[in-house]
Amino acid sequence: MLLIRKYEIMILLTEEFNDSELKTWVFNYAKSLRKFNVSDISVISRGKHNLAYSIKNKTKGNYIQLNFSSMPKYISNFSNTLKLDSNVLRFVVLNKLG
Repeated sequence: MLLIRKYEIMILLTEEFNDSELKTWVFNYAKSLRKFNVSDISVISRGKHNLAYSIKNKTKGNYIQLNFSSMPKYISNFSNTLKLDSNVLRFVVLNKLG
């Protein structure tokens, strides 16, 4: 039996992206998630906002929310991919119940 869970990743990207670059980044990341049989991917752009404190000398950032279903064993792979991306300031992976 395959154990599929629902997840949400909130990603804070640097503010340097324009709209088309942001869409390209998200599309490429979602495409990389598909290698791990991720399903039900939805992307929500939460816009560009001022940060409460500077992170890596940045005062603004783009917020992206990804919702998807996956097996738990792949979550560390997703996290490692985000950790290596210099455009990612912060991210959090949440296990959605229900």
